[in-house]
Amino acid sequence: MSVLRRLIPDLPRYSRKEHAASAVGAFVGILATGVISHMAVGAGGWSLPALIAPMGASSVLLFAVPASPLAQPWSIMGGNVVSALIGVAAAQLIPSPFLAAAVAAGLAIAAMIALRCLHPPSGAVALTAVLGGAPVHDLGFGFALWPVAGNSALLLASALAFNALAGRTYPHRPAKPATSRPGAAPSARVGVTDEDLDAALAETGQVLDVGRRDLAELMRRAQLHALGRRAPAASCGDVMSRDVIAVAPGDSLRATAELMRERRLKALPVTDESARVVGIVTQSDMLEKAVWDARGPRLGFGRRMEITAKRLKAPSSRVEDIMTSPVRTLRPESPLSDAAPLLTDDGLHHLPVVDGDGRLAGILAQTDLILALLAARSGPAPRPLEA
Repeated sequence: MSVLRRLIPDLPRYSRKEHAASAVGAFVGILATGVISHMAVGAGGWSLPALIAPMGASSVLLFAVPASPLAQPWSIMGGNVVSALIGVAAAQLIPSPFLAAAVAAGLAIAAMIALRCLHPPSGAVALTAVLGGAPVHDLGFGFALWPVAGNSALLLASALAFNALAGRTYPHRPAKPATSRPGAAPSARVGVTDEDLDAALAETGQVLDVGRRDLAELMRRAQLHALGRRAPAASCGDVMSRDVIAVAPGDSLRATAELMRERRLKALPVTDESARVVGIVTQSDMLEKAVWDARGPRLGFGRRMEITAKRLKAPSSRVEDIMTSPVRTLRPESPLSDAAPLLTDDGLHHLPVVDGDGRLAGILAQTDLILALLAARSGPAPRPLEA
């Protein structure tokens, strides 16, 4: 049994939805390609191939693993057409069909790698050009135009339409590249970068059927899940500051700045009459959106004109004139792993925590997250700091 298990690949698990979508997509794609191709060659045109077998292999990639680099539009179109041209040339120049097939397959792979259009079914296209018999040989280099390019375009069009209807992103858009530059997001600076992946893959000497950026993003998300696993009992409600001072949208900037100075606060949630969070005002808002003189903060001319044009009324140097709104919030039951990317990559330092009705329940600071991580290593959860 252990030997048998070694022979079974470690494939990712398919959800029921993805399982069904892959099968239905291949059915729809091959049926549409076959019917339209048959209509194109005419009812009596079966001497001209309407549908070639490699399209079945292409459908596996386009509908079962549409995020694969091998399944992207350039991969299927470029790979199939280039391989067809190479296969036809090999068949015409080399008398031995087996030698011609071997040469066609090898050169097709080399060409696809060089052109960055590697598509495994294209190897079968090259063999079809050599071993397809008289109907294929009679077409000559026209075989690359029809049925290869025609079938590929129809199957690709089916994949674009079906994957869109199924809620899949196709063509696949890779994740943003990781980088170790100083201006990068914190998780990118301390996590795995493209350069790290290149070095690791070079050491293994393997090529993986997944984009490098996608692999880096998967590893980043795995790190966040690992955070939640290391501190399974920790939620935002466990470590947030509950004794929170809030201000109203109509409070004056001067009074709010004085409150922040006296209490040594870096952020204040802004709530309405029902204690629902409508925004947040921070030290950065005070410094960047207001001008200061001997009397304290006030709105500058440019900010006043901007607000007047937006609201069609003159501002009055209130909190609502500089607060950040809408504001990102969390729930008390939210795991800390949900807060980590917001407090690192998104550049936020404080996050209001609200109940089911949007009312203020507490505030979570970067320091609360750091202390929770330290506690997960060494012992019980720390007492939350004041905001």
